[in-house]
Amino acid sequence: MERTDTAPSLLAAVEPDLRRVGFAFVAGDTFQAQLAACGPLQDWAEFAASWNDLAVDTYMADQGRYRRRRHAVYASDADGELRRQPHQPHYQALQYNHLHGGIARWFEPVDARWDGAGSLSTVLRYCRQLFGALAGQPRWQVEVHQFRIEARAGEAGLPTPEGVHRDGVDYVLVLLVARHNIASGTTTIHEPDGRLLGRFTLTHAFDAALVDDARVFHGVTPVQAVDTNAPAYRDVLVVTFRRLPD
Repeated sequence: MERTDTAPSLLAAVEPDLRRVGFAFVAGDTFQAQLAACGPLQDWAEFAASWNDLAVDTYMADQGRYRRRRHAVYASDADGELRRQPHQPHYQALQYNHLHGGIARWFEPVDARWDGAGSLSTVLRYCRQLFGALAGQPRWQVEVHQFRIEARAGEAGLPTPEGVHRDGVDYVLVLLVARHNIASGTTTIHEPDGRLLGRFTLTHAFDAALVDDARVFHGVTPVQAVDTNAPAYRDVLVVTFRRLPD
């Protein structure tokens, strides 16, 4: 991946909130400009369209069929380069996900064509530079999740069926890709004791939430279809960074 030293400007925009309260909301226009400083976004429309080809999540404890996803794992060494790892399951300990933790969950892989010099690589480069600057450039395990949460007549979609939670990583990016015919889906950020720190709704493409997962908890309220006769969904890209031992 191309190296682009944009960390100082990124930190100037979001570092104060991340350090002060453990999270930052960045509006879509601003976040898109920050991404563009890290690399190309010329294939964004095609990348966003790939959310139409996600597989149903068959691990839902509530037997719901409202969540679709794909998953991939990358590693970043001290040289800063991000490399796709062999396909592997997503695993969370029960202490972080009481509904779906404790088991290896195998999801369909993110299409390898997005590993080139395009939008996904730019998003990962942004995260690597920002989180690396905050944490002192450690080695990382990086997980990428494409999520679509669907809502239907009489059935809300649950972006976080486990409720308010931590992911068990160091940093999280939640990036809105598309939002169609839904109401609600409000993100809430909480202290470990449950006290509400902030709330906002990702409503426009590129709206983003950045979370210091070691410090705060987060959750998203259910989404409901506005017109129950039309497709209704919330598409997000979730990227998590977890430090690896030296």
